[in-house]
Amino acid sequence: MRVLDLSRLIPGPFGTLVLADLGAQVDKLEDAGAGDYLRHLPPQRGGCSLGFQLLNRGKRSATVDLKNPLGREAFLRLLARYDVLVEQFRPGVLARLGLGHDALLAKYPGLIVCALTGYGQTGPLAARAGHDLNYLARGGLLASQGPAGAPPTVPGFQLADVSGGMWCAIAILAALRERDQGGGGRVLDIAMADGVLGFAPLSLAAALAGTEAERGRDTLTGGIAPYRTYLAKDGVALTLAALEPKFWMAFSAAVGIEPDPLALVPGPHQAALMQRIEQVFASRTGAEWEAFSAQHDCCVEPVIAASALMTDEHARARGLVYEIEVDGERVPQLRTPVTMRELEAPPAPRPGEHTDAIFREAGFGDDEIAELRRTRAIA
Repeated sequence: MRVLDLSRLIPGPFGTLVLADLGAQVDKLEDAGAGDYLRHLPPQRGGCSLGFQLLNRGKRSATVDLKNPLGREAFLRLLARYDVLVEQFRPGVLARLGLGHDALLAKYPGLIVCALTGYGQTGPLAARAGHDLNYLARGGLLASQGPAGAPPTVPGFQLADVSGGMWCAIAILAALRERDQGGGGRVLDIAMADGVLGFAPLSLAAALAGTEAERGRDTLTGGIAPYRTYLAKDGVALTLAALEPKFWMAFSAAVGIEPDPLALVPGPHQAALMQRIEQVFASRTGAEWEAFSAQHDCCVEPVIAASALMTDEHARARGLVYEIEVDGERVPQLRTPVTMRELEAPPAPRPGEHTDAIFREAGFGDDEIAELRRTRAIA
């Protein structure tokens, strides 16, 4: 499978990373100027942003100026070799360049066009700018984050961005399967604000049924003592997630507290129980609680900092974090759940590193490539 990727930053590149890890040939087609903006963000490793390295291993890079008429012609010719086009522009941007979805499908009826946007190709917000936090807000998830009586807490991760890329990968694989069974090409309208909805089914179910609890007071959002975070004696953060009665009973017995029969039911009585469990966790160090969780099966786990994943025993055993060498530097990489263990993908490409190779594969001669470069259609 060949994928031509016009996306940048986090969302689209995460989706095409999944496809690359599964064996697709993913070629990034970057702007001839700044290219993918993520390249320039700190921290820098191996000559570019470590974030870029994490999202773009195993891909190739070519540059083209789609505002240049010759660049657009070259793009259309190049596209003939690909099964999938991934684009992340606002609705209408490609159409204004004469490269609208309908025009592309008319020229290449078997092409899968995956259009990833914030709010979708249709609807009153379609043309509006946004970022991850906006999409979480409009998608109904941000409202449940953080304690009651305060503004919702900004999450420490980009769920809308990453899930947008994940939905792209799923939709692309389904569309290709449909094409293999006799269907044609199609446009996939993937919106990040839409994509976050499925990540909180129980909270959304309660809200849609009119039984939504106040933020921070629901079972899974901090409203019960057996499902919260606590601090150990030495300040180490820990999680208790004893949702089922058997786990709550096991925890209560192990720490010597009376197993309150209403512990798993939200309500005013939770305040006293939370205070009691806070005292319990504050009576031992983080290391003592890790030893406790190894002996007692009751859903107690430490909060692992991302910086500790390289040395975390479980993460290492699962091969979640590994390193590759880039320009003499050791650069970390992360495996997704579908990344093949035997994968030895090359590092993220330099801007335009494979321009000549990609264009030659599409049938461009050296003279044509030189002319495109002379006219600044490519860099």
